[in-house]
Amino acid sequence: MEVLVRDIAEELENLAPREYAESYDNIGLIVGSYFQKVKKILITLDLTEDVFSESIHKNCNLIISFHPVLFKSIKSLTGNTFSERVVISALKNDISIYVIHTNLDASWQGTHSYISKLLQLNREKSLFPKNGTIKKLTTYVPISYSDKVRNSLFNAGAGKISNYSRCSYNFDGFGSFMGNEKSKPFFGKKEHFHMEKETCINVVFSSHKLNLIKEALFKSHPYEEVPYEIYNIENINPYIGIGIIGFLIEEMNEYDFLLYLRNRMNLLCIRHSILIGKKIKKIAMIAGSGSFGIEKAIKEKAHVFISSDFKYHDFFKSEKKILIVDIGHYESEKFNKNLLKSFLDKKFTHIPVYESEIHTNPVKYFY
Repeated sequence: MEVLVRDIAEELENLAPREYAESYDNIGLIVGSYFQKVKKILITLDLTEDVFSESIHKNCNLIISFHPVLFKSIKSLTGNTFSERVVISALKNDISIYVIHTNLDASWQGTHSYISKLLQLNREKSLFPKNGTIKKLTTYVPISYSDKVRNSLFNAGAGKISNYSRCSYNFDGFGSFMGNEKSKPFFGKKEHFHMEKETCINVVFSSHKLNLIKEALFKSHPYEEVPYEIYNIENINPYIGIGIIGFLIEEMNEYDFLLYLRNRMNLLCIRHSILIGKKIKKIAMIAGSGSFGIEKAIKEKAHVFISSDFKYHDFFKSEKKILIVDIGHYESEKFNKNLLKSFLDKKFTHIPVYESEIHTNPVKYFY
């Protein structure tokens, strides 16, 4: 069975919709064609020249990178930087490069969910829920068609709220219309005023499903002109956003928690603020650079905040209210390779998928 880059991209964007990416990010297909046939896939955290050589050696013609090889627009390709050299080599060797980054961080089945499972957290939610991820659809349907339209919307992904699915609000009323001479009314006659008893159906849905919801509505609705309204709403989805907050199964003292964290995440070392003698139960975390989350973690009354790239003065912000833990940028994101490989292995059983064997962490430690 032939698999194109487009097929891989569609599955990755079901896992981590592009709409969830931060505005500064550069995600999606960076180099190549969506219509290229995929032979083998290499997954990496960072796309370096060594990783690119690995892709050549393994005959992989699609590279999936977590960090973008190009963050900013470029005006020339001269090979002066490793990023430019990788792009040039990819073009020469007909290798496509796809990036999945902050959208994977924000997805509930992405970066933070994987770490939550490693740490065996429960009652999780996003530390920074993303705004604008929920829309509402209102439509008006002949009563005899209400079940058909409602179920079509549910099957397209509408009506899911946290732990509940197939949610809607419905009431009956009368709709009026009069078609002109070119109309093809489902009820009544053209150029005649008509009123019909209808059901008003209201459902919410994740914003990235907008096109699927509209397609389902138009296919199932009997009217020539489908009556509907779509709203952006301010409700927050606690399962879409940056970071995670959750609870350990059992509370621990700080020393035991640091040992637990080191072992569960296979860490070489940990930087942390002063131990304050509190029991650790409620955990807040942001993978990657997350110093901006300290205040929010304190506000949420977390006992520990885990992230990376803290500056010297960031540790003072603990103010004996929270334990601040820096586990390293690479270390907090390294599991994404396994996450993506496991996901693609299930979706494309006949396409070889490799995790890069190159250790791309640019930070080295001397003991």
